[in-house]
Amino acid sequence: MRKDLLILIPAFNESETIGTLIKSIQAEADYADILVVNDGSKDETSFVSKAHGAAVVTHVFNMGYGSALQVGYKYAVRHGYDYLIQIDADGQHDVSNISKIYERLREGDGSGAPPDIVIGSRFLEGSVSFKVSGVKKIAISFFRFVIRTFTKYRITDPTSGLQGLNRRAFLFYSYFNNFDYRYPDANMIIQMLLNGYDVQEIPAVMHQREAGESMHSGLKPIIYIVIMVLSTTTVIFRDKVFKGRKK
Repeated sequence: MRKDLLILIPAFNESETIGTLIKSIQAEADYADILVVNDGSKDETSFVSKAHGAAVVTHVFNMGYGSALQVGYKYAVRHGYDYLIQIDADGQHDVSNISKIYERLREGDGSGAPPDIVIGSRFLEGSVSFKVSGVKKIAISFFRFVIRTFTKYRITDPTSGLQGLNRRAFLFYSYFNNFDYRYPDANMIIQMLLNGYDVQEIPAVMHQREAGESMHSGLKPIIYIVIMVLSTTTVIFRDKVFKGRKK
């Protein structure tokens, strides 16, 4: 029987956690296929993923988180999936979130058509999460403000990597220049909202990373904020200011 849901796991040097994660997903969501995009890892990420039964696409060298995600979107388009849920390889996203996101993608919240994108939020009532760093809190608050200012929508967790997408959304992302290959966070949410996509949030369960190195360690949070501000500004001018002048 053909499965309509793909679980996408972008991974870079996550051999310590990826096997356990895949087994947990298989136990929780046997109705889904699993794809690991091995982003040029130097460890055994690819071997461990294959050994646990996941499909694997490997980059020859590290191309970045966004590039790994877009490869997954292209894979989902080519293989005919209707829904996709992206989960971090480090174990921070509890697999119990899968069924809830999948249900919202298919059925909506009862107030209208099902959404195009569902974000797992750490900040809604009913969520369970770890302590967020001070720098990350500032970034989240800032991008909440930017999203609300330019789209009129309230998104509580604009930097959450736990997301579900329907085919309409990941098909759009799969096209050239429609997805940020470095840091696809609030900038992509703004883009999708400005282009008429329905984005919703649900409470999520998340855990502290137990192994490996975060993509936001060291000076990376500062670099992340600078790049995100520039990228978000570009999106706003392209999809709001310039498009508005054409109308």
